[in-house]
Amino acid sequence: MITVINRLTVHGDVETFRKVLTGITEHMSSQPGFLDHTLYRSTRNPAVFVETARWTDAQAHRNAMSADAFREKVRDLGSLASPEPDVFEAVEED
Repeated sequence: MITVINRLTVHGDVETFRKVLTGITEHMSSQPGFLDHTLYRSTRNPAVFVETARWTDAQAHRNAMSADAFREKVRDLGSLASPEPDVFEAVEED
């Protein structure tokens, strides 16, 4: 299992950003290997969001991101927020 962690700093309209992100999440959640998703919002800086998504493996995530439908949905995100995504694997858990 891998976890995608994406920090997003919104520089556009927050409500529009949330709608675009919801569309992306709906698409990704229907893809093979998707497990779950959580969106967090900073209490100190409400323009900063962090989303986590768990996938069965990195290849499933890469496959989902390479689909034309994903690229179409994510295109609108660039004008609203600056994403900083990365893929992580757990090395220690309690």
